[in-house]
Amino acid sequence: MGRDALTVPLIAARAGVTPSTVYRRWGDLRELLSDVAVERLRPDAPPADHGSLRADLEAWAVQFAEEMSSTAGRTYIRDALLGDPGQGNAVRCSDYAAEQLKAVGVRAAGRGEAVPGVETLLDIIVAPLMYRILFRPADLSEAYTARLVAAALGSAVPPPAPKS
Repeated sequence: MGRDALTVPLIAARAGVTPSTVYRRWGDLRELLSDVAVERLRPDAPPADHGSLRADLEAWAVQFAEEMSSTAGRTYIRDALLGDPGQGNAVRCSDYAAEQLKAVGVRAAGRGEAVPGVETLLDIIVAPLMYRILFRPADLSEAYTARLVAAALGSAVPPPAPKS
């Protein structure tokens, strides 16, 4: 069945509950789809270790761009935002990316690498990717994500010198 044919009564029947149960929990179909989308956008594994901050960020950015720019990814992004006027689901989605970037940063800091802050990585890597994914999807190449990572790494603060 196509998405346009999806209704709360159909979902309720499939779940084995009454439509009023679904309406009490979600209010309407858009809110339900928003919560489903947020769960689908949750990463299912920590970011891979490629041996350096640059390699980890480049691989993560490519994977993020590929997943979010897919037809399903764009649909989930739109659903997550449309069905949640309070923007709580948008914050949850942002937190997913922040947690992934924090894990990459902690690992890199453990290797002694200079690591930009998570907010900087969100601003320099994730924000432009999301803008392009939603509004200008023409250039989401590995070269583009590599340029974003290079810009983010240009803002890294060197780790403190070891105390003697």
